[in-house]
Amino acid sequence: MNGQTSRRSEVMHSASEGQRAWAGLWVTLLLAILGFLVIYPILMLLLGALTDTNPVVEGISLGHLSVINFLTVLANPNVAEALANTLIGCGGGTLIAVVIGLLFSWIVVRTNTPFKGVIAAASILPLFAPPLVAGVAWAILGSPKTGLINTMFKWIGLDWRVDFYSMWGLVFVFGIYYAPYVYMFTASALRNMDPSLEEAAEISGASAFATLFTVTFPLIMPAIVSGMLLSFIVMLGIYGIPAVLGAPTNLAVLTTYIFKLTNWSPPLYNTAAAVAIILMVVTGLLVFLQQKVLSGRSYTTVAGKAFRPRSLDLGRWRWFTFGLGIVYLLVVVVLPSLALIVAAFRKFMFIRDVASLFDARQYSLMHFHSIFDNPLTMRSIYNSVEVGIITAVAGGALAFAIGYTIHRTQVTGRRWIDVISTLPVAIPGLVVGVAYLWAWIGIPGGLYGTIWILALAFIARFMPDTVKALSTSFLQIHRELEEAAWVCGKGMLGTIRTIVLPLARPGVVASMTLLFVLAIRELGSSLFLYTSNTMVMSVLLLDYYEGGNLGKTAAFSLVQTVLLGVLIGGANWLSRGAAQGSVARTG
Repeated sequence: MNGQTSRRSEVMHSASEGQRAWAGLWVTLLLAILGFLVIYPILMLLLGALTDTNPVVEGISLGHLSVINFLTVLANPNVAEALANTLIGCGGGTLIAVVIGLLFSWIVVRTNTPFKGVIAAASILPLFAPPLVAGVAWAILGSPKTGLINTMFKWIGLDWRVDFYSMWGLVFVFGIYYAPYVYMFTASALRNMDPSLEEAAEISGASAFATLFTVTFPLIMPAIVSGMLLSFIVMLGIYGIPAVLGAPTNLAVLTTYIFKLTNWSPPLYNTAAAVAIILMVVTGLLVFLQQKVLSGRSYTTVAGKAFRPRSLDLGRWRWFTFGLGIVYLLVVVVLPSLALIVAAFRKFMFIRDVASLFDARQYSLMHFHSIFDNPLTMRSIYNSVEVGIITAVAGGALAFAIGYTIHRTQVTGRRWIDVISTLPVAIPGLVVGVAYLWAWIGIPGGLYGTIWILALAFIARFMPDTVKALSTSFLQIHRELEEAAWVCGKGMLGTIRTIVLPLARPGVVASMTLLFVLAIRELGSSLFLYTSNTMVMSVLLLDYYEGGNLGKTAAFSLVQTVLLGVLIGGANWLSRGAAQGSVARTG
């Protein structure tokens, strides 16, 4: 009897040792992949900033390490001007984004405004608009000479003029298109907040307005700061909007300045790497500031006691808040779409008066014929779809592995996996492009010049978004389901295949769709990694714009928008089917 017990203990000890060995190998594999995707390019970018060799001609070299590139950049008044413009543009845009995002999250979650579903949908719609398309649309609307808004002002007799080729135009477009980041964070926090805290303030005599600013908003401060920081970081890395609205008046920001450095003859890759490092340091300082602001305070709003969300009765003012939602929808969706349609179908963009705007003889399909006569158009569409599929499949699988390891296991090293996979959120997209350029351009026979380098850069760039999107699905699956599978003799892979994956399928489809959409619309990283054979739609769109043909640019913008709309609709249909399938199985 004692012999059997001893033998069983040996077998269990041996099995436990085997599981630990496999867990160690698994963590090592994930860390190696993340090191390859995130750490290695960043180190190569730093090395590039510290050397004076040309990676295209001379390859990567450790010789002549110095900080001369940083000193040159910091002493350059053009860099200082670009940095100041970046901080002003992104800071002003963030301020507008916080006001809009916070207002609409409060309207949707905390009030009895009618048709809140429409306002909620309008609040996140700008996320799907490629920044370059948004910039082109507002250039058509707000050009000081030929803008449609100025034409309408003149028609109705108003002596007003708008000029979006300016800093305030940049701030306005940044603010309205990046408000959804603040909305998503604050709406979620408001839904989870116990309304009894606000009721206590009102019972104590505080007005609704005072309660809003002394109880509600202070308690969701972490969400406000997080949304504000994320929107600021995203704006820091945006190239398309400042390239369109800033170029006519030589309004340079750091992203446009970095791209200009790589396009000089000869290209100044080392200087561009130094400016990119400065951009990354600015982002890192903001993340540090966020941690300092939020540390040492209590923002607990979710407790074990159940509660029901409360809606504030606005009375007649509810139609005013509904009107605000409609105005936002008009500004971010309807007006830009109309501007693109007019420019895409109009033969010549010069509009003498309003009668000319509605003259049917001025419209044709000539711009669409022109772009589809260009072989680069179909090639860019094919390349974009190919990169999107690779990014969605490979990135979705990697995000699933990372998310499962972080949230469903207790293996040693999972915290490091969490930290490294979150790092790219603090790295602007354009910096990711420069880093990958440095990492692969000097290695013969490597990835540079292939579709794969674009896909790998996108996977690294959007890893935090995908993992966070999947995390919600993992946290909703009770551990008892996995334990039941283990009791029935299923191994780890069998449990994932038969229990976790089917139940998390809607989240998996949604995160892969998100990756696909983000990959299709990404411009900042693509600018440094494409070649003539791997040109994607966003780069060709910029090429059309810089060529000065607004009609072709608008037509191709519409093609890209329609393609994204079809893909998002198809993915949404697939996601619904997956959700219904999951419900049917669990029922």
